[in-house]
Parts: sequence; structure tokens; C-alpha cells
Amino acid sequence: MPTEQIFALVKDAVLEALPHLAPEDVTIDKSLSDLGANSVDRMEVVILSMEKMSLKIPMMSFAGVNNLAGLVDVLKAHRA
Repeated sequence: MPTEQIFALVKDAVLEALPHLAPEDVTIDKSLSDLGANSVDRMEVVILSMEKMSLKIPMMSFAGVNNLAGLVDVLKAHRA
């Protein structure tokens, strides 16, 4: 699955978890904290993203993720 397609799924998850955001505010270089997400919101985005891709990934795999690009990378690595 291409990076752009994975990011589109992640973006959908972000907008679902944080409905106050405008779609154009969600860019791959932003962190969830930049977008106003608290720890519960961040967990929801990760879980929704995994569900959208039918993946089960240990949460520790996301420990070093700093932005949406990092989240996409982890999802992509486990998709292969």
C-alpha cells in the first residue's frame, strides 16, 4: 500500500478522533500534539488507523513516533 494511501487512512482517523479540525490542517509533517490531541486522542488515532488497515501492532512499536509521518512509517512497515 503506498504511503499516500496510508496517510489518507491516518488522516481519516485523525479527523474522526478530532472532528473540530479542518482537513487541510492535517498534514503529514504535523504531530498529533500539534493538532491539539491529548493522550487519549492519540491512542484513538492509532487504534482507528490500525483498524482501518486490519492490523494488530504492539503499542510499543509506536513509542518513538513524533509525527504523522512516523505513524505512517510504522503502519507501512507492519503492512508488508
